[in-house]
Amino acid sequence: MTDSDAIEYIGRDDNGQGGSGSGLALPYQVLPKRLYIMPLSGRPFLPAQVQPVVLNQDPWDETLQRLDNTSHMTVGLCFVENEADESGSDEDLPAPEQLATMGCAVRVHHVHREDGKIQFIAQGIRRFRIDHWLRREPPYLAEVSYPEEPAEDHEQVKAYTLAIISSIKELLRTNPLYGEEVKHYLSRFGPDDSSPLADFGAAITSARGSELQDILNTVPLLNRLEKVLLLLRKEHEVAQMQAEITEEVNERVQKHQREFFLREQLKIIQRELGIAKDDKTADVDMFRERMAEKSLPENVQERFEDEIEKFQVLEQGSPEYGTTRNYLDWLSQMPWGQHSQDKLDLKEARRVLNRDHDGLDDIKDRILEFLAEGTFKGEISGSILLLVGPPGVGKTSIGKSVASALGREFYRFSLGGMRDEAEIKGHRRTYIGAMPGKFVQALKEVGTNNPVIMLDEIDKIGNSFMGDPASALLESLDPEQNGEFLDHYLDLRIDLSKVLFICTANQLDTIPQALLDRMDTIRLSGYITDEKVDIAKHHLLPKLLKRAGLKKKQLDITDGAIRQVVEGYAREAGVRNLEKQLHKIVRKGIVRMVESEEAERSPIRVGVKDLPDYLGQPWFRKEKALRGVGVVTGLAWTAMGGATMGVEASRIHSQDRGFTLTGQLGDVMKESASIAHSFVSSHLKQYKGDPEFFDRSYIHLHVPEGATPKDGPSAGVTMATALLSLARNEAPHRTLAMTGELTLTGQVLAVGGIREKVIAARRQKINTLILPEANRGDYEELPDYLKEGMEVHFAKEYTDVYRVCFEDSPRRRAH
Repeated sequence: MTDSDAIEYIGRDDNGQGGSGSGLALPYQVLPKRLYIMPLSGRPFLPAQVQPVVLNQDPWDETLQRLDNTSHMTVGLCFVENEADESGSDEDLPAPEQLATMGCAVRVHHVHREDGKIQFIAQGIRRFRIDHWLRREPPYLAEVSYPEEPAEDHEQVKAYTLAIISSIKELLRTNPLYGEEVKHYLSRFGPDDSSPLADFGAAITSARGSELQDILNTVPLLNRLEKVLLLLRKEHEVAQMQAEITEEVNERVQKHQREFFLREQLKIIQRELGIAKDDKTADVDMFRERMAEKSLPENVQERFEDEIEKFQVLEQGSPEYGTTRNYLDWLSQMPWGQHSQDKLDLKEARRVLNRDHDGLDDIKDRILEFLAEGTFKGEISGSILLLVGPPGVGKTSIGKSVASALGREFYRFSLGGMRDEAEIKGHRRTYIGAMPGKFVQALKEVGTNNPVIMLDEIDKIGNSFMGDPASALLESLDPEQNGEFLDHYLDLRIDLSKVLFICTANQLDTIPQALLDRMDTIRLSGYITDEKVDIAKHHLLPKLLKRAGLKKKQLDITDGAIRQVVEGYAREAGVRNLEKQLHKIVRKGIVRMVESEEAERSPIRVGVKDLPDYLGQPWFRKEKALRGVGVVTGLAWTAMGGATMGVEASRIHSQDRGFTLTGQLGDVMKESASIAHSFVSSHLKQYKGDPEFFDRSYIHLHVPEGATPKDGPSAGVTMATALLSLARNEAPHRTLAMTGELTLTGQVLAVGGIREKVIAARRQKINTLILPEANRGDYEELPDYLKEGMEVHFAKEYTDVYRVCFEDSPRRRAH
């Protein structure tokens, strides 16, 4: 016996809600007790629905074939949460446990098979409950029952029914698409059929599948009507919001369309009357007006005419239209033949430099020499200045002062980290987003051909696969070549020979030699205490008070306090940290003013004793220069300026010969230490020491501040003196500092950074120095205020150092 042969039936009563099997029933009013089951994802099917259902032909085709052998053509549709339940893959078929227990019995009409899919019209009949599974693989077969609706209060049901009808009418007004479904419903049921009306009301909403399944599970009519009414209210709110959004969007679109049409009509009317021109004609006229004001070289005039002719024949929708327009825009804004008049007045230049900077007299003199040369020949050109010095010494501000003294426009950009040579020479204009180089951008912005262009941080320029920007600078900074500088974007020769280039750097080591050779180097070594005090009084403090909106009488910092800030909190070569400390005082002073009720009557005065309350304890304390057996002070140069550096030598034991170094020394400094050890060991008898001292001594040489890397040859003399002091068991006769490179034969060679090292010694109150004889000229060139009070000894060989340290009287003066 087949499954279809074993099907039993349940009759329906006159209301279509089912009844017992007794009595006479028409064929379409009978429902089987055993149903074939098919899964349905997305949304469950409700009894009042009539709509198409699409399933994969495999494996559900067999279910429909068996259904053809029945007289009722009824199948059960059950909701399943799994999205892959309708797939033809056996692995993705839902298990019976995944199907909802409550489903909808539907009558199948018009089965159609095409392209592996099955489509049929499903007419919902009645909800059923699965009591027992008879077949757990496709085609699924289950024994089902049809729950009866309990009796309800007729008045309450009627009230809810009218409320649902009213909600459906409101939905029809906001969304007419619901009208077709209402027609299908009315063809089967009347408006007073409360149970199918509830199912229909839920079916037309956009509720989630789980919410609709809850409606299907709810058999009591009153509860179901209440839940459906809530879903319809939510749907009405969503539909109303959607209608408002659609109306707002339509209004905006209509407004824009109306404005567009009106503008187009206005353009046509103006063009017909000769009042206005189209965009392209207006652009052409604008470009010609710009170029008419300039003195164009012949090659630029020819290129401009060629590009204008091409621009006029291009369509506005063409990709080349925008490229050509941008090119003409840049070309027409370049200051062809436009120069600013230089102020060739040395007295005015000196006044500006003195106004903007305290100290730096030698630097000012060097700049005035440069300006005097230009004054003599009638123009400033042909030289590139390179200002080298520690951070915060005023390199950038000097460049601004030079521009102000000359009356030229000033443009600054930083080269730090630049890795693309196109930043200098521009991109080819065929690339998307192409731009000219920085020099073209500078000329366009300042509007003249002879500005002052400052290239900051030229020592920090990068290098990558995109090119070498430092090499790209060679042409632009060479006075013999930059008269015909070629920018890749404009593809025209540009005269940069009238531009005054001022470059800044912290050190010279990272600048390529070919580039360094094209620049005139001016060193800014840093400031001594007196200069810093003047800078703080005349520049930093007035600027900070103005920025804070204070008057000088409201916050007074004494000269002694400023000097203490310089010596105790800001000893670096520049003045940036000094400005930060003064700013801190100003901030704390303002806090005290705001908190004090008598701020207007009692101005705040900051003295030396008040500084710990404002800045805390001093970072730098007054320290005596290191003295003792095996202890010598050296002078070093760093990118931050000059510094004093102690060298200590100690005998660890006398069991065997040995030599160890500490202090994070570089390779060159380690070699200097080895040279010093070898030299002193081989000349101990000459310098009145025990010749066998190092043969039976394990020596430890240390350079303090071990966390700071140190390198360079200039500490050779200092290390040799420390070792000799240890071997003689005698400290140097005087407090002094020294620098110089030592050879194995005892020669003292020249070193760099003499100015910085002298400033470092003055900062530490060390007045006696030993310098290489080869650096005598460097010392003599220093300003008098740096040499004042200094006792300097020049050493040609180490014997000269020995005499100063161990033989000469401290009263002996420098020669």
